[in-house]
Amino acid sequence: MSSPLYERYLRAQRRRQWLIWLTRLVLLAAFLFLWEFAARWQWVDSMLTSKPSQLWTSFRDLASGGSLYHHLWITSQETLIGIALSMVVGSAIAILFWWSTFASKVLDPYMVVLNALPKVALGPIFFIWLGDRYSVYGMAVAISVIVTIIMIESGFKEISRTKLRLMESFGATKLQMLGMVLLPASVPHLISTLKVNVGLTLVGVIMGEFLSSKAGLGYLIIYGGQVFQMNLVMVSIALLALLSVVLYGLVNLLERFAKRNYHHES
Repeated sequence: MSSPLYERYLRAQRRRQWLIWLTRLVLLAAFLFLWEFAARWQWVDSMLTSKPSQLWTSFRDLASGGSLYHHLWITSQETLIGIALSMVVGSAIAILFWWSTFASKVLDPYMVVLNALPKVALGPIFFIWLGDRYSVYGMAVAISVIVTIIMIESGFKEISRTKLRLMESFGATKLQMLGMVLLPASVPHLISTLKVNVGLTLVGVIMGEFLSSKAGLGYLIIYGGQVFQMNLVMVSIALLALLSVVLYGLVNLLERFAKRNYHHES
């Protein structure tokens, strides 16, 4: 049975968590209120900034036709595939660097250069090589894969070398050390990398849609800007924010599931 002091501590933590959520909601409501009435009182030009009430009307009009859901689905699909490709390719290259220190030392300068390279410069190349549809995936992977490699490789280096040497002394192969020690111990690093990849991949997808796509929220933003429909631009941006929140929430659920399993196995 827990002590009264610990019970008070738990109640204080719960109250603090509720206060955090309430403050977040108040800040959001205050921002929307200020935005709406700044446009109504003509402090700003609603033709340039739109306003929340117009966004809701535009959302209903676009949603009733079904086109908005189509564009949202395209961007969501591209983002999920981009995240999966970045994690798989990045993890494979990070494992290669761990497996062969020679390969790591040879390719490390190239990783630095590629990480510093402005990825938007690769957009026209991907468009010529991959076409208007698959160039979006190229941009998504190009932006996130280098960071994935660096973060996962850094996580590998933090794994206790004592355990690896102990397994090696018992005659374990590198493949056994990888599967039994390195990858299970790297789950927190993989989850952290996945969190970073959500934002980076979404940036890559939108950038790719800006450059070449004929569908998706990035396409809607560019189209809305060209025809001067700021409501369309703002609705697309709001949906992007909602999509990022949903993806980040899914990663948080995955993290809780992984931690629960890890503690259970420990």
